[in-house]
Amino acid sequence: MLRPPLRQAKTIDNVFNSAYWHLSQQDFTINEIRSKLERKTENQEWIDTVIARLIESGYLKSDFDFAVRYCELAFSHELGAGAIRRKLQRRGVSVSEIDSAIERVMDEQNVDTLEMATSRLLGRYDNFHGTNKEKVYAQMTAKGFSRVEIEHALSLHPMRDTLRSKLAVKADRVDLSREIIKLYNKGKGQTLIEQELKQRLIDLSDFEDTLYQLTNAGDVDFYQSCKGELAKKRYDLSDYKEKSKAYAYLSRKGFSCDEIKEAMRLDDG
Repeated sequence: MLRPPLRQAKTIDNVFNSAYWHLSQQDFTINEIRSKLERKTENQEWIDTVIARLIESGYLKSDFDFAVRYCELAFSHELGAGAIRRKLQRRGVSVSEIDSAIERVMDEQNVDTLEMATSRLLGRYDNFHGTNKEKVYAQMTAKGFSRVEIEHALSLHPMRDTLRSKLAVKADRVDLSREIIKLYNKGKGQTLIEQELKQRLIDLSDFEDTLYQLTNAGDVDFYQSCKGELAKKRYDLSDYKEKSKAYAYLSRKGFSCDEIKEAMRLDDG
């Protein structure tokens, strides 16, 4: 939605009044006030004069003073340096001014970012139910903390051992039988299936028993599957090099030595 055009300033006093009104609402950077005054008038000389007078009289802070005040408030609200940098840069303050302000405030107030991160994490999370490691890292990063600071904070959290990754949380809801059959239907052998499930952090303590039941029920037959995968490739098994390639291929698919030999013998027969 377009903003209605502002009534244009007819005198420099109108520009002053506009600036005073904005600054009575909240603190603004020089860049922000300039942008607002440019909507009020195209006369750059008036704008420069007004800004210079406002700085001189103390109504408008220099970028450094603005950044210092911002840092003081931000650190008191446990906002990390990363977030401070992002927010001040968006408001038109230079990187050098920001870094100088952060350094000054941290020195004057003895700011310990590791301690601040620890306090912030404890204040935000009594426990980690209903969340995961990725979400915690994202939330703390958004608040301006570095990975080192986050890891330090987590190391001191009394419930740290209960924080799990998104993958691990998802793995808890997995039906092992269904996942085995799903991978089996994709032509994968036992070794590869076990490998992939392990990578997904799925509990494999019942893997052998589950596989045994599926095999007895006829839902899984790796010998038959191995033969089917070999047939798809159409290797010339009478040629030694081709046969070696076929063996390597089936081995990568996760089939056992016995399954591969049986598939090749049956194919030859």
